[in-house]
Amino acid sequence: MRAFVTAVYLFLYAPIALVVLFSFNAGRNASEFTGFSVEWYGKAFTNTFLVQALQNSLIIAFVSAALAAIFGTMAAIAIERMSDRARLVFDGLFAAAIVVPGVVIGIATLVALVTVLGWVNPIIAGVWPGESPPRVGLGYFSVIAAHGLFTMAVVTMIVRARIAGLGRDIVEASGDLYATPFGTFRQIVLPQILPSIVAGFLLAFTFSFDDFIVAFFVSGSKTTLPMYVFASIRRGVTPEVNAVATSVLVASLFLILGAHFLMRPRSSKPVEG
Repeated sequence: MRAFVTAVYLFLYAPIALVVLFSFNAGRNASEFTGFSVEWYGKAFTNTFLVQALQNSLIIAFVSAALAAIFGTMAAIAIERMSDRARLVFDGLFAAAIVVPGVVIGIATLVALVTVLGWVNPIIAGVWPGESPPRVGLGYFSVIAAHGLFTMAVVTMIVRARIAGLGRDIVEASGDLYATPFGTFRQIVLPQILPSIVAGFLLAFTFSFDDFIVAFFVSGSKTTLPMYVFASIRRGVTPEVNAVATSVLVASLFLILGAHFLMRPRSSKPVEG
């Protein structure tokens, strides 16, 4: 059993280790290590197209994660106040949004956006006073909308788990002390669930930043970093691509570790008397 587990982990992580190793290759051949160098990191992040793709990914990931954190928290609070049957239905819907394949989400989002834009652009053209009305197309907003929707499910599930662990007693006690509903949320509920909200934001940022499939369908003329890497690989794997992949890997690990740290259960210390 130990040999089997070791073989599985080697199969999973040995290719990643090779990508990291060859990102420090001094030569141009990505499959032959000729010496240690960090020049490819410098070349990668002075590449104008790569920097633009990185900027696009950061903007999309931050905005979509922020929207997912806000609306996911609102959804989690609303679901917690529903009846048991309605709560079960919505929990199933949010769980389904997480496990649905990305290609299905991408195609469905593209069809929905094209349909909506087919209605919106004629309306804009009808009310626009000039002769050249603006047209709304695929771009930042479409990727942010798509990423925000499927990452909101992640935030909702994380915050829901935290809210379910709080119990109703502290909320009822706050009401007994004449606190308003908003005051109870601001002073009691929000501080308790804030680590889960931040953890959900970090995971949503990671999922959005690393996503290729959904962005490929709805990005329009915008290019994200995963899309740039995919296009570069089609021309051949170089140490520059390995350097980009290693940088994304390290950034994603830090975000995931931060989210894991925030989601850890807090151990309560006994009160000494």
